Order: sequence, then structure tokens, then C-alpha cells
Amino acid sequence: MNSPVTPPSLSPEEKVPAPDSPGADTANSLKSQQPWGERIFQGDDGLRTGWRILLYLGIAAAMFYLTQLLGTLLFPEVTHGPTTLWQALYQEFSLFLSALLPAFLMGHVEERPFDDYGLPRSQAFGRLFWTGAGWGFVSIAALLLLMRGTGVFNFGDVTLHGARIWRFALFWGLYFVIVGLFEEFLTRGYLLFSISRSLGFWPAAGMLSFAFGAIHLMNAGEGVVGAFSAAFIGLFFCLTLRRTGTLWFAVGFHAAWDWGQSYVWGVADSGTNQPGHLMSPSIHGSPWLTGGSVGPEGSVLCFLLVVAVWALFALRYPQVKYKG
Repeated sequence: MNSPVTPPSLSPEEKVPAPDSPGADTANSLKSQQPWGERIFQGDDGLRTGWRILLYLGIAAAMFYLTQLLGTLLFPEVTHGPTTLWQALYQEFSLFLSALLPAFLMGHVEERPFDDYGLPRSQAFGRLFWTGAGWGFVSIAALLLLMRGTGVFNFGDVTLHGARIWRFALFWGLYFVIVGLFEEFLTRGYLLFSISRSLGFWPAAGMLSFAFGAIHLMNAGEGVVGAFSAAFIGLFFCLTLRRTGTLWFAVGFHAAWDWGQSYVWGVADSGTNQPGHLMSPSIHGSPWLTGGSVGPEGSVLCFLLVVAVWALFALRYPQVKYKG
């Protein structure tokens, strides 16, 4: 016969109180003793998500207001000429700073490193950025080739010559890198990190991506289809963040996509045509294929292309690396 086995005894530190014992209710009793005003602002994870978002957006709005005041001193009001391009560059840079710097402050408040919000400084303009730029440039080229194949698009002729080719290439390259940094960090940086901790990643990603699409309706030539397309592309950028762990791929893709549209091929980008483009294309045909005033992003072919790019990216980057 086997002799009875005496179960090992637990040390005082290892003993778990019964569910109905006083020890099990300690956390709840402490919460009930917390002042009601503090409970409104503080949760289990520090400052509540809603207040974090309001604080972040409030600081961002104040910073943007200050940078605009500075802009009026740097740039007197001009409605034509090269100065308008530098004004546009300053505008985008001020938007980027207004989205970025409050995140540093919030990181200090939350005792969290800034790199957690999607733009790790050690990877700045590194391999993922240039890989994303390659994907973005090839993707917009493929979309225009699809439009060319359906007979609604022609690439046209080169309109820039000499040094102007490189001057405009560099200017628009810098401009769209800043655009990519601003739009990606605003909608998929600090806000996505904070909201996803309460709602989960994809619900937060969906909400912010549709907000990203709605922002595009502020462009004069934008439409509902184009805004929905921007939201769909935004969801793809969320996938790249989730699979690479950073926003640098999305920033590179975004910048190269816009650079290819606006500078290289000279087509409308979310309803906006930029001066100083390399090619002079011609577009004709049904708006559902051409995108109409929106540009290629408003074409049904854009949705098909993004689905294909989504599938290829998911195969190439199968692991989830986002730590938000």
C-alpha cells in the first residue's frame, strides 16, 4: 500500500485568502476610500484614457496656435509665387511638431518612454522607412498602370527640365516626409496607443482610420469615395504598425505614395494638385475608374490595389510585434 502523502504547507507569503475573506476585498475597499474627485481622473492604470486624450489634444491645439502666430511673423501673407511653397512646408512642419511634442510631455506624465508611441528614435529613417518607401512608390505606380490599362489614364510628357527637376524633387520629397510623419503619428501614434489600451487594437484602429478619412474631406477636391479610400489605406497602415511594431514603414509608404502622385506623375492627391510636377498626365473617362477630382485614390481600382498590397504585406510580415 502507498503511504498517505501530506500536502506541502504554504508559507505565510504564499497563502491566498478566500474570496470572502477581508484580504480579498482590500483593493475594493481602498477604491471606495479614494476621494470621488480622484476616482474621476484616476483609474487602475493612472490617468484615465479620456483625460489623456483630451490633455494630449489640448496641448497639441495650443502648440499649433503658437506655431501659427510665429508663422505670421516669418511669412507675410502671400497668395502667389515660391513663398507659398515655403509657407506650405512650414504649415506641415508646425502640424507635425504640434502632434509630436505633446506626446513627449504625456510620456513624462505617464512615466513611459516616447518610443512606445510608434516612432522609436533608434529606427528613424532606417531600413523599415526605406522599405516602406519602396512599397509605396511601386504601389502608386501599379495603380496608375492599372488605370492606363483600362484606357482612362495617360502618363503624358516631362514638363520640368534641368536643375528644376532636382529642386522640386527634393522639395516635395521633404514636404511629403513631413506629411507622412504628421498624419501617421497623429492618427496611429499616441492616440492609437492610448485608445487601444481601453478598446483593443483593431476597434481603436478602425475608429481612428475613419477619422483619418474624414479629415481628408477638408480638401477642396475631396469626395466621400476618396475619404473612404483614405480610411481604407489608413487601416492598412495600422496593419503595418501591428506587424512591424513601429510607424516607420507606414511613414515611408505614405511619403513615397504622395510623392509619386503629386511630383512624379502630377495627378491629384486627395483632391489637391501641386505645382512643380515632373509629368503632365491626361485623365479621361468614368469617375469611378479615374477617381474624378479626388485623383487615383478615388478610383475603384485603388480599393483593389490596397487589398492586394494588404495580402502581400500580411504574408511578408506574419508576426505581430506591436506592444501597445
